[in-house]
Amino acid sequence: MNILVTGGAGYVGSHCVRGLCDDGQAVTVYDNLSTGHRAAVDARAALIVADLADPPKLSQVLAAGGFEAVMHFAASAEVGESVQNPLFYYRNNVANSLNLLEAMKNHGVKKMVFSSTCATYGIPHSVPISEDMPQSPINPYGRTKLCIEWMLRDSAAAWGLGSTALRYFNAAGAASDASIGEDHDPESHLIPRVLGVALGKSEGVRIFGVDYDTPDGSCIRDYIHVEDLSCVHGLALQTLEEGQFRAYNVGTGQGVSVKELIEAAREVTGQDIPATPSPRREGDPPELYADPTKVSTELGWQPKFGEIRRTIESAWAWHRAHPDGFPP
Repeated sequence: MNILVTGGAGYVGSHCVRGLCDDGQAVTVYDNLSTGHRAAVDARAALIVADLADPPKLSQVLAAGGFEAVMHFAASAEVGESVQNPLFYYRNNVANSLNLLEAMKNHGVKKMVFSSTCATYGIPHSVPISEDMPQSPINPYGRTKLCIEWMLRDSAAAWGLGSTALRYFNAAGAASDASIGEDHDPESHLIPRVLGVALGKSEGVRIFGVDYDTPDGSCIRDYIHVEDLSCVHGLALQTLEEGQFRAYNVGTGQGVSVKELIEAAREVTGQDIPATPSPRREGDPPELYADPTKVSTELGWQPKFGEIRRTIESAWAWHRAHPDGFPP
């Protein structure tokens, strides 16, 4: 299959590009490299450095490419930034996705796998989170992703688009051979920040909230390995049907607390990793983890990295080999 991957130079996108190439697919990455890395793009894939905010370029690429499907990762994804600058998020995420969908419609490309998020659920009434729970996002980032899901649903009915939205929980880890991994600037994800302490890049980490109604008082999250995410994207691609919209929660179904994660990182790295209790952050739910029953039943997917220690080991191998991330 001939596939266009938007945002394929980013963290999750680059791992999915590698998985597609391993499966023998023809892959073209479309990325403006604003947050992605040229060095993260698999050498077997073509790279077009361009922006979704450029409709003529999009049209040119889709007209010439002969693409059968699109995997759409390109988006801004920092919750705090979205609160401070919501219009940028609506422009970059929603308006640019509209540009992409219009170009797909105009050039007869009717299949998409979309990188969505569990942030569309907001603060759930209970856990684990299943797909039939209300989607009530509490920040602009989650709202923009939900807006895109609405566009996909409406496009299925209006012009036959077949799409699958994959609502990730916390993407984590790195490639098993430590060749690609997580490199954000600034880094907001917990595992690389914890491992940065082990590498001597910072003196310690903060635990935001130690008085939640959880077994150890810290927040609980579902960490899904990035190679497991790559696998489920491939399965979703194989099962797309024109005129249908589907959505799946993608997580391990197991919650890991912040304190448990830090302790696992200490064991993996052999470093002390000081952690300081800090006040809760506004809007942080005590527990977020997936009910993966639907994706398991319908796509036959099972995560291979079930234990947080294995996920941290893969991340640690990447960060030790690339302490400064990808080359500029």
